[in-house]
Amino acid sequence: MASSPTQRHYRAPCPGCGAPVEFRSAQSTHAVCAYCHSTVVRHGEVLERIGKMAELFDDHSPLQLLATGRAALDGAPQPFTLIGRLQYKGPAGTWTEWNAAFDDGRQATLGEDNGAYVLSQPVTVAGGPLGDPAASGGPDLAQLHLGQTLTVAGKSYSVAAHLQACLIAAEGELPRLPALGALFTVVELRSADGEVLSIDAGQQPPQWARGRAVALEDLQLQGLKEASVKEEKSRQFSCPHCGAPVQVQLDRSQSVTCPACHSLIDLRSGIGGALRHALQDEPVQPLIPLGSTGRLQGVDWQVVGFQHRMGVSPGDDEHFGWSEYLLYHRQQGFAFLVDAEDGWSLVRPTTGAPALSRDGQSATYLGTRYTLQYSYQAETDFVLGEFYWPVERGQTTRNRDFASAKGLLSREETPGEVTWSSGDRLRSDAVAQAFPLPEDKNRLQRDDPGPFVAASGVGMATVVLIVVALIVLVIVLSQLSGTSGGGLRSSSGSYGGYSSGGSHK
Repeated sequence: MASSPTQRHYRAPCPGCGAPVEFRSAQSTHAVCAYCHSTVVRHGEVLERIGKMAELFDDHSPLQLLATGRAALDGAPQPFTLIGRLQYKGPAGTWTEWNAAFDDGRQATLGEDNGAYVLSQPVTVAGGPLGDPAASGGPDLAQLHLGQTLTVAGKSYSVAAHLQACLIAAEGELPRLPALGALFTVVELRSADGEVLSIDAGQQPPQWARGRAVALEDLQLQGLKEASVKEEKSRQFSCPHCGAPVQVQLDRSQSVTCPACHSLIDLRSGIGGALRHALQDEPVQPLIPLGSTGRLQGVDWQVVGFQHRMGVSPGDDEHFGWSEYLLYHRQQGFAFLVDAEDGWSLVRPTTGAPALSRDGQSATYLGTRYTLQYSYQAETDFVLGEFYWPVERGQTTRNRDFASAKGLLSREETPGEVTWSSGDRLRSDAVAQAFPLPEDKNRLQRDDPGPFVAASGVGMATVVLIVVALIVLVIVLSQLSGTSGGGLRSSSGSYGGYSSGGSHK
C-alpha cells in the first residue's frame, strides 16, 4: 500500500460493532465500516455513527480498495492508493467513483466514463467557480441545457450531460458523503481538447472537479482483482419470460438478452426480485457471433453485444438500417464495430466534446475539422448480448455524422446526455481477417473507403486496369453531366454508418 510518512493514519473502533475503522487521509471526513456497514463521521478523535450504508452493487470492476498506482495531477507522477468508493445511480444506470489518496496528501477521483476512466480533482477558479468575479455560486444549473457553450476561466466548454442522480452505496473512507438516495443534479462540461468539468450539486455550494481520460495500464495499478475472480463471480438467473438460464459476464452490465427467447432484460436494479423485460420479435442474426474475439488496430476485442438500428432523415420517409457490435477489452474498455452499406468502421466514445460550429455544419476535434455528412433520428429495433448502459428496443437518439480525411466523428443526443464518438473506417479484409467466417468469407465484404483500396501484392496489370476503369468512368460522367437530376445517395446504411451506439454513462 502506498503511504506517506507525513500522513498520520488514524484508527478507532466502529461505534456500531467495535471493529477497527481506519482513516488514511487527513481530508477524509466519512467512512463506512467494512464489517457492519455503519456510516461514521469523524469529529477530531471521535467517530460518530450516523446511519447504515446500503450494500454495494457488484459491478465486477477490476478495481478494489487498497489498489495502488501512479499518476500525475499537475506535476510528476506520484503514488496513490484507492481508499474509498461511491456508487451513484442515474437515468442511464449506475457508475462508480473511487477516492484516490496521493502521497502528498491530496485526493482525487477515479471515475468511470463511457467504459473508460477519468482522473479528476477538486478545482476552484479565480474569482469563483466559473472564473466570474461577480459569481458567488456559479450558474443556475436548472437553466443549463445540452449543447450549451460556457466559458470557464477563459476556456470553452459545452454541456454534455445534465441529469438527476443519487448515491446508492459506498465503502471505505470518503471526503464527502451525499445523503443516501437523495436526488441531486449532476452536470458535465467537456472541452474540445478532452477535458471534463463536473458539477456535483449534492452539496452546497456545488462541488467542481476537473479531469482527463486515463488508461488503466498507464496508471501502473497493482492489487487489482484477478480475472479469474471475476469469472467465478459471474451472475446467473432465470429469464423472467421463458425461464431459461441467463448468464451475465460483462463488467457493469445494465441490460442483457435471453439466449433462448431474445427477451431484453433490464438489470439496473440488480439481479433478484422482479426483472423488467421486453419481448423482441423478428430477430436479426449478427454476422459475427457473440463471444468471438478478433484483433483490430492492435487490440484483441471480444464481441459482447449486438444491436440493429434504423434511421430516418428529417423530412424524409425513407428508412435505412445498420448494425453495431459492442466490443470489450479488459484494459481498453469498449468500442463499436459498425457494419453499414458504405463499409465498416471502428469508433469509441470520446472524453472531450468537439467544438460544434454555430450553423452545425462542421465540428472541430483535436485540431481537425470534420464536415457534416448526415443528420437523422436513430432507433434501436433489435438487441442481443450485454450492454453497459440500459439499451432498450425503440430507444431513439438524434444523430449527426461528420467526416474528414483523418476519420469519423459522431454526435448522439438523448434527453439527458450528448455523446461524441470518433474512429476510422476499416477495410473489409481487415474485419474478415479479425473475425473469419469459414462458411462464407464474402459475407463481410463491403464498399471499402476511398476511390480504391489496393490489397498487398497488387501487380502492374491490376493498376493499369483500375486506371482504365477510372478513365471510362470519367467519360461516362461527363456525358451525363447535362442531364437533369440531383445528387445521388445510398438507399440505406450510409447515414448511420458510424453511430456511437446510444447514450452511455
